[in-house]
Amino acid sequence: MNALVKNPAAEAPLWDLTDLYAAPDLAAVSGDLEKARAGVAELGALQGRMIGERAAPQALGAVLDHAILLYEQINERLGAVGAYAFLSASTKRDDPKAQGFEADVRAKISEIATPTVWLTLEINALEDGEVEAALAAHAGAARWRPWLRRVRAMKPHELSQELETFIAEHGPIAAQWSRLFDETLAALRVEAGKERLTLAEGLNRLSHPKPAVRKQAAEGLSSALAERSQTLALVLNTVAADKAMEDRWRGFKRPADARHLANEVDGEAVDAMAEAVAAAYPRLSHRYYALKAKVLGKAKLDQWDRNAPIETGRPRRFDWLEGRELVLSSFGDLGGEFADRAGRFFDQPWIDGQARPGKQSGAYCHPVTANRHPYVFLNYMGERRDVLTLAHELGHAVHNTLAADQGTLLADTPLTLAETASIFAEGLTFDRLLTAAPKKERLGLLAGRIEDGLNTVVRQIAFHRFETRFHDERVTGEVSAERIGQIWLEEMGASLGPAVELNAGYEHWWSYVSHFVHSPFYVYAYAFGDLLVAALMEARRADPEGFTPLYRQLLAGGGTRTYVEALKPFGLNPRDPAFWRAGCGRLERLIDEFEAAFAS
Repeated sequence: MNALVKNPAAEAPLWDLTDLYAAPDLAAVSGDLEKARAGVAELGALQGRMIGERAAPQALGAVLDHAILLYEQINERLGAVGAYAFLSASTKRDDPKAQGFEADVRAKISEIATPTVWLTLEINALEDGEVEAALAAHAGAARWRPWLRRVRAMKPHELSQELETFIAEHGPIAAQWSRLFDETLAALRVEAGKERLTLAEGLNRLSHPKPAVRKQAAEGLSSALAERSQTLALVLNTVAADKAMEDRWRGFKRPADARHLANEVDGEAVDAMAEAVAAAYPRLSHRYYALKAKVLGKAKLDQWDRNAPIETGRPRRFDWLEGRELVLSSFGDLGGEFADRAGRFFDQPWIDGQARPGKQSGAYCHPVTANRHPYVFLNYMGERRDVLTLAHELGHAVHNTLAADQGTLLADTPLTLAETASIFAEGLTFDRLLTAAPKKERLGLLAGRIEDGLNTVVRQIAFHRFETRFHDERVTGEVSAERIGQIWLEEMGASLGPAVELNAGYEHWWSYVSHFVHSPFYVYAYAFGDLLVAALMEARRADPEGFTPLYRQLLAGGGTRTYVEALKPFGLNPRDPAFWRAGCGRLERLIDEFEAAFAS
């Protein structure tokens, strides 16, 4: 519709955060900080009451209900302040004032919230029977059962109040390593010919139709990352060492165990998923990249060709309004409510889409709290992948708004379900793209969808395996940047297969993956979500009308049910190994379709 637009992202919006606070300074947020401090004092007056009432179920239930409600209110105030500081800073990573404000807010939040550590410790000092009796005796307390389930899962790993306080107070200091990571990458510039690109712009060039442009960007990225690899290796080593120390004190046996517990999934299930995906490498990524090399007329792909468009002309681009229309139409395929909820983010200044210097790379949806709307962040440049990213983040946003009625504590969703709505929204948007595409564009669209699937499943499992090996080695001492690069090449080489050349410099590309620093062992959730969504897509095809109300119920439940409970109404059992194999099979069928289209 608008393939000749010079800058398809020109109309991408900037967000307005003034509905959170008026200005990025402590004076603007001081009211909520002081109200939170008062709430902490009120909560503190209840310390000891649960133990004191443990033999009186009705009284214990009343204290539990009151204490948890106060705790939620405190979290809502502090969560809004923390979200504002992060949102403000993420578009200004080159602004020392914005970064300082975020660090100051983080320290203030820690100072105010730390005295609440007694609450979960005292809850977990109660016996299971005492808690159950209290929930049965007091209706108000019973609604907190899902949150209590998650709190009590941590019971074997809790420490003394003194150590828990120390860990809470140490948090903002440890977070400075993440800040160093963000600021280092925000300042990075990629030399590409006569241009100096941001990280986001450099990565975007890897999908350019001209091989010379892709190569130039990739070599510029390699050089820029190599110059910073020692600093970024120090960051990664320090984050891992800090995590290992806490894991050791808490009694976690493996580096990913804390994340598994938070996700309410057992490590064996994640291992089974990772092994199933790794076993499918030859049928998925190895096979596809060999086919793509043939399509591009090459014996092997250079690593910068991995996401290259296969169209001979410049791929279709989408201006912001076209991207909006496409995404909202896709949400409408699930029903008017889904499109209406997503549409509000376009109607209000709740999206920051413009790529610009100082803005961090990547994309996210920040949920803030249940009584405040989320915000969507991305670097929109008009590529097809950007449209799918927009759909992905708006999937999170719709999920957040549907779950908001549960309240802040109960709306919080484990990662095992958190990526479901986002990946599902991507799938809907792709299906609409494919249906409307002329035959000459079909091969390129199939390639794009397969590559997105490989990036979400195969690549993220390769990331997970890399991260696991790095953390395992870090236990015995600091891991050099060179060794980190070697592990990276081994895992990425295994996942990409013999048809992809890992060119010189690619050994440094681990260093821009923010999840390794910000959220260790997060990455497997993407693969988990994608394979889960594959099963949900099949359920929708089997019964489109019956699917939507069940899907809405899944999202609106937030974190009130485990992923096993949430999927039961669809007749799906993710504990069955066949569940994961079926997800891989859906991607394999797309590759079959691609091969057939190429042959014809």
